[in-house]
Amino acid sequence: MKSEIPENISEPKALPVGAGRPTLRGALVTGGGGGIGSEICRVLASAGYQVIVNYQSNQEKAQKTFDSLEGEGHSMYKASVTDSESLKEMSEFVKEKYGRLDILVNNAGITKPVAHADLDALDDELFDQIMQTNVRGSFAMVRAFKSLLLLGNQSIVINISSIAGRTGVGSNVAYCASKAAIDSMTRSLGRALAPQIRVVSLSPGWVMGEYAARSPESYLQEQINKTPLNRFAEAQDVAKAVVAIAQNFTFSTGCIFPVDGGRELL
Repeated sequence: MKSEIPENISEPKALPVGAGRPTLRGALVTGGGGGIGSEICRVLASAGYQVIVNYQSNQEKAQKTFDSLEGEGHSMYKASVTDSESLKEMSEFVKEKYGRLDILVNNAGITKPVAHADLDALDDELFDQIMQTNVRGSFAMVRAFKSLLLLGNQSIVINISSIAGRTGVGSNVAYCASKAAIDSMTRSLGRALAPQIRVVSLSPGWVMGEYAARSPESYLQEQINKTPLNRFAEAQDVAKAVVAIAQNFTFSTGCIFPVDGGRELL
C-alpha cells in the first residue's frame, strides 16, 4: 500500500539546530485518529511536541485530530503498521521533515469481542490479524524508526499495552496474548536498545471510549465495582501518562506502567 499525505498537511517550523541536532521535539503516534490515540496526540502537542498523526484508513478522524492540535509543524501520514514498506516510506518522510524522532507511541491495535470459551469463534484469520497488528506492527515500527530515534533527545518508545496481558481477561484470548507479547517485547527491546533508546509499556485497564460504550451498562458497572478508584480511565489519563513517562521517568526502561485504577488489587 502506497502511503498518502493529505494536501493540507501543515509545513513544520524551521527546526533550529544545536550541536548538530534539532532542539524541537518530535512524536509519532500510530492509530492517531482513534479515541486514545487522538488524545495522546493532543496532549503531546500541548506539551510542545511536533506530532505526526499516523492512521491506516480513517482519514476523517485523523484530520479531526490533526486540526485540533495546538502549535505548528504537525503532520499526518497514512500507513498501515502491518506494511513494512509503507513504514519505511513514513520514516523517510519524518527524516526529511523533522530530522529525528524523540517519542514513538505504538498505539495502533485491533480486537473483536469473542467469548474465551468459544474457541471456534476465534478463527485463524482473526487470531493472525490481531497478532500482526498489535505485536508485529509495534515491532515493525521500532525497526523502521530506530535510526531516527537514535538521533533524538532521551528517545523513548511507549507501547500501549493492556492489563489484559497480565490478567488474561479481555475482549478475546488472542487480544490478551497479544498484549502479553507486547510486554515481553518491551523487556527485550528495553535491554537491546539501551542506553540510547528507552522502551516501556503503558498498561491501561478499562478506558471509557467507543469500545466501552458498546458494552451493556450492567457489565460496565461490574467492571467499575472491581476497580478500587471506582471509575474507568479516560483517554486523557492514558495521554497524560505518556507525557509524564517520556519527560520524567528518564531512568526507566523495559518496564510496564499500569494505568488501571488499581484493578489488580481486587
